[in-house]
Amino acid sequence: MTSYNLKSLKLPKLTGNMLSIFANLVETRFGQALLLNSLLENGGIPKLRTLIVDEAPTFYPLVRPDSDNSSPVDMTEPTQRDWPSPYPSSLDYSMKYQQGEISPVDVVDQILRNIKSSEQGEKPMRVFIAVDRDNLSKQAQDAADRIKAGKRISPLDGVPVAIKDEIDMLPYPTTVGTAFLGKQPANEDSTVVARLRAAGALLVGKTNMHEIGIAPNGMNVHHGTVRNPFDLNYDTGGSSSGSAAAVAAGLVPVAMGADGGGSIRIPASLCGVVGLKSTFGRVSEFGAAPLCWSVAHLGPLAASVYDAALTYSIIAGPDPKDPNTLTQPPVTVQGWNTPDLEGVRLGVYPEWNEHADKDVVSVFKEMLTAFVKRGATLIEIEIPELDEIRIAHAITILSEMAMCMRVYKSQRKEMAEAVRLSLVLGEVMTSSDYLRAQRYRTRAISAFDTIFQNVDVILTPGTAKTAQPFPISDPSAGWSDLSIDTEYMRYVYAANLTGLPAISFPAGYDTRGLPVGIQAISRHWQENMLFRVAFNAEMIMERRTPANFYPSLIL
Repeated sequence: MTSYNLKSLKLPKLTGNMLSIFANLVETRFGQALLLNSLLENGGIPKLRTLIVDEAPTFYPLVRPDSDNSSPVDMTEPTQRDWPSPYPSSLDYSMKYQQGEISPVDVVDQILRNIKSSEQGEKPMRVFIAVDRDNLSKQAQDAADRIKAGKRISPLDGVPVAIKDEIDMLPYPTTVGTAFLGKQPANEDSTVVARLRAAGALLVGKTNMHEIGIAPNGMNVHHGTVRNPFDLNYDTGGSSSGSAAAVAAGLVPVAMGADGGGSIRIPASLCGVVGLKSTFGRVSEFGAAPLCWSVAHLGPLAASVYDAALTYSIIAGPDPKDPNTLTQPPVTVQGWNTPDLEGVRLGVYPEWNEHADKDVVSVFKEMLTAFVKRGATLIEIEIPELDEIRIAHAITILSEMAMCMRVYKSQRKEMAEAVRLSLVLGEVMTSSDYLRAQRYRTRAISAFDTIFQNVDVILTPGTAKTAQPFPISDPSAGWSDLSIDTEYMRYVYAANLTGLPAISFPAGYDTRGLPVGIQAISRHWQENMLFRVAFNAEMIMERRTPANFYPSLIL
């Protein structure tokens, strides 16, 4: 008998006056006495409080590497593109630069035109919240001079890259999607930005995001809600919404995101791009907003697996400014573009994988069949206590975000109502709740360790539903839909709680033409295996460009 215990939620959507009334009420003592027990029950918190957990707590999912880990393997730039895709990749930019067909200065001019075009009309995409034209033009001229002189720094030299506004980058402030933070520019680049800058990347600007990254959708009442390039009436997912849309729309081949509960992988799935959350402690968090310390990851959203692997190879590695990065093994991308899956054991949990919409399940099964034809072996697995893991992750991330934002209590009314609701839930978690969640983290890490003795990769859908239509005509007015949030997050939270690396990659489209993503999870520190699986999917499927496509490089 299966132990699968996840359930879909059927909760009402809250919008407009009802959302405002509910948010204001739940912030009062009377409202909490009236409503809080129901909210906690829907989240499963009382369930976890009754369970006995004997394991010691794990506060950070830092897993020491095995002694037999491989030597570092650097990214080698291909001489030609081996994957079919209508999306311009960093390799396309690099090749055209070196052949003298175009320069970074030309690219910047096109990017600025494209951003302007994407903001026109009744349904602006709201991808970027800040672009410094003078700074961008100087970067482009510097890159053009290097390339012309034959002094290219890296394969990313002159390639446009966007940065989520949760990550410090000079000369910009970091608003974290709020109306009150980021009144002054950052003091220095975050480590990931510093490494991208050192590689010559053309740092375009700051992308929009869900306010403080607390929900898996693209809503933002301050900077405007991000619209999905495939259909402007649909959500992008979040919280790295602007970064996903920037890549999907062709504005940039790479954008940096952050992932505490699927915030890279969910919008990657819904926008049809590649999104990587690497092993906890693999990529430095220095210079990222301290929102959720023990589940947070920075990583790329990219037009192709090559772009994701290249960016990963540049930003990953030890950083003295982030002690969590100092115990990692050498960074390797070995075998990232192996064009088969011979010998790869893929773990599938049927009950979990089929707890999704029909179109999602259909695309998932088709890709499984294709993977087997490329040499993979399918092995059925069972993951115990998925609902308990979900609850433990929810307690952890909400508690940590509520603590992080506690210093801004006087600005609470400046935040969106849906954000305030989530912070109230985080604030009522007790120290006992948090400790119990960390004890469950220990149990979850052990459970996945056992599973990975028999498989190399675990495959799931990226999300249980494809992109959903906005529940209101003006999405920037804000909404709360916990039922859809749960469907978006069904497959992502376990990798955050356990620190396992995971990648989302395009796998097909639903009957409306909206992207369907697949997620692969591997052992700690084995990101190269994720790239191999995603690369084989890329060789199989026929990518489509969205209805709203603004390529900054014409192929």
